[in-house]
Amino acid sequence: MKKNFSILILLTTLLGVLVASGSKEAVNNQRDFRAQEVVVYTYDSFLTDWGAGPEITRLFEEKTNYTVTFISSGDGAQIMSRAILESDAPQADVLLGIDNNQIDVARENNIMVPYKPTGTEALYSFVILDEEWLMTPYDWSYFTIIYDTLSNLAVPTCLEDLTKPLYEKKIILLDPRTSTPGLGFAAWTVAVFGDKYLDYWTLLKNNILTMAPSWDTGYGLFTSGEAPLVISYITSPAYHVECENSQRYQALLFPQGHIMQIEGAGLVRNALNPEGGKAFIDFLITEEAQNALPLTQWMYPVNKNVSLPPSYAAAPQANKQLFVDNTSLSNAVGQIMNVLTTK
Repeated sequence: MKKNFSILILLTTLLGVLVASGSKEAVNNQRDFRAQEVVVYTYDSFLTDWGAGPEITRLFEEKTNYTVTFISSGDGAQIMSRAILESDAPQADVLLGIDNNQIDVARENNIMVPYKPTGTEALYSFVILDEEWLMTPYDWSYFTIIYDTLSNLAVPTCLEDLTKPLYEKKIILLDPRTSTPGLGFAAWTVAVFGDKYLDYWTLLKNNILTMAPSWDTGYGLFTSGEAPLVISYITSPAYHVECENSQRYQALLFPQGHIMQIEGAGLVRNALNPEGGKAFIDFLITEEAQNALPLTQWMYPVNKNVSLPPSYAAAPQANKQLFVDNTSLSNAVGQIMNVLTTK
């Protein structure tokens, strides 16, 4: 019996070694196959014809020996969720679109590894997300409410105004569980109202037309005339000036201040092509890549050597910057959604 049991243990051990070896060989084969391809998970609007994706692809591939494959993964929060689900067998090399309001969650889930790219001396100091460089910033702006001047609706002058009855079903917001601008608006209310933020959302609830799943969807509803107010970016009007020669849509400045969004790119832990991922992140902060962002991303570049086009005169500067720690914000999101779903 002892002899048979020993043989069984030996066979089991050998099987485990063979499976592990096969698995390791499969991963190595994948790495060899992917040696010249960089896979980047990003959000929907980055990949549209008018987004930054096509131009960044062209420039990166011309400058390096790599090809880049962008994969649309929803909005910022959905990018991170997908990376978490795939963490045991990652498919992406780079995550692009996770922001400063999500970095702690990304860190807690251990989905990225620190990497400090070359050329960081050209970046504005205020956009550096963390000392260990878990994420590299590539653009930034402030969240605000965009107003349709053709609505003939009274212009709100502060967050409190948005709760007034005249704005009933007139506001398009974004789901903070799936959208980074949605998360940004939630952060804005927490920063301004402190422990009274749920009281604010209770008053605001009846004025929300919809909580769209992504910026693409929400802003599309807004420009289609579904509602005269939407959460977006201070830089959004620059698009309408540049591409439509229109000042119809205006960014509102509120005296309480505004939440900044800094979008970043991070190197995926156990990526199949980490060297390619590093090369992509290096390229993303160069002047060449950064020059492509203002008229595609409609956000400010992080490279201080990049000049803004004249249309950015339509983007006002926030008079005060607000902050919320990631932990408080994470806890707030669930409570906010409970308020919105409770009759």
